[in-house]
This record gives sequence, C-alpha cells and structure tokens, in this order.
Amino acid sequence: MHTHCTGCGLRFEREAGFFLGSIYLNYGLTAVFNTVTWVVLRFGMNLPALWILPGLLLFSLIFPLFFHRYARALWLNLDLKFNPPENPQPPKSAP
Repeated sequence: MHTHCTGCGLRFEREAGFFLGSIYLNYGLTAVFNTVTWVVLRFGMNLPALWILPGLLLFSLIFPLFFHRYARALWLNLDLKFNPPENPQPPKSAP
C-alpha cells in the first residue's frame, strides 16, 4: 500500500490499530454473504448441507484474503467521510 495519495497528498498509513475496523468490515461481509448463501441454498433450493458446506468453507478462507485491501480502502473512506481532516494538505508537486 502506498504511504501517500499521489493526487492530494493524503497520508494512508495512520497510527497503529487504525485499520482494525477494516478487519471487522472484511469479516462482516464474509459472514453476511455466507449466511445469505446458506439460507438461499439450504432452504430456498433445498440442497443438502454436505453439498453447501465445503463451498462456503472455501469461500470463507479465500475471500477475506482477496478483499483485505478493499476493506482497508473502505475503512479509510469511511474515516474521511465522517472525520474529514481539519487542514487539508495541498497536492504535492512533482519534482
């Protein structure tokens, strides 16, 4: 991940523990997707649990690894939306 935005100069790297909320977003999205998929496939399509479980388990292991970067970006975006910087930094000029 880059340390600063090349357009506006916003610092991406924050204090220790800042991106802990992105882990919750990542976990929450994975849990919601698995729950909705389980309900639809198990009760809507009446598939046996032994057919559904391996796919959802595999999804639960792989999806958070790929979504990690997007969860961090979403968390940073939410922080900027609800807690904008008091003194916005001017864009850095190219040397």
